[in-house]
Amino acid sequence: MAHHFCELLVCLQVVGLADANSFELALSQTDLADAMGISQVHINRVLQALRGSDLIVWSKHRLTIPDVERLKAFAEFDP
Repeated sequence: MAHHFCELLVCLQVVGLADANSFELALSQTDLADAMGISQVHINRVLQALRGSDLIVWSKHRLTIPDVERLKAFAEFDP
């Protein structure tokens, strides 16, 4: 999921819909679980782990990545 968040950030930046470290993510956990093909329980656990590690902040339909390079390293993301 961390990889998907990095990919979304980069893609949305290209089209001007994200700033340096955040973008609108107006989905519920249920919607996100359905889109990724995983259970709601699993999505909740993964999101809690990412939040607990201070890799993401998801509040009021906005996903913020406090340290983009750290999340990219964690996700082994290479655009």
